[in-house]
Formats: sequence, C-alpha cells, structure tokens
Amino acid sequence: MKKITLIILEGCPYCAAAFRAVDELKSANSDYAAAELEVVDENLQPELAGKFNDYYYVPTMYVAGKKIYEAHPGESYDECFANVKKVFEAAHD
Repeated sequence: MKKITLIILEGCPYCAAAFRAVDELKSANSDYAAAELEVVDENLQPELAGKFNDYYYVPTMYVAGKKIYEAHPGESYDECFANVKKVFEAAHD
C-alpha cells in the first residue's frame, strides 16, 4: 500500500465522517488495515499542511502526494465513504 495523507481540522464534522469511513474500511478489508495513514492537522502542523497547497476544504486525502479526495460543504456520509474507499483503492498496490 502507498502512503495515505489525511489533512484535517480538529472538530470538523466532515473529518469525523472521514475517520469513521477509514475505520469501517479497515475493519472490512485486511489489506486496507495495513495502510500507512499520516494524519496532518492543519492548525497544529501548518508546516506539514503547507506542503499540500492544492486544497481548500478538509478532509483532503492524498496517495503518494497526489490528491484523490477533497470534501465539499454539504457532503453526505455516503459520498464521504465512497470517496475514502477510492483513496484506499488508489493506495492499493
């Protein structure tokens, strides 16, 4: 699996949904459970978040430095889950 980077903000409900989707996917698929997930909080780690300058909304997920998913306002959990699944599929070797 390629490294997945997840950009978040503490207290963000969309980020919480992304974490829920990650947990569900990792529980359902042992390949996904082995994925390296780097979590970067935009407020706590601005120097790391600053390396990713092509997003506006959080959560945003990258695979090996390439943006795969960026949430949008009003996004449903089902949309989030489907997009997080795409990230894991992209990370799968």
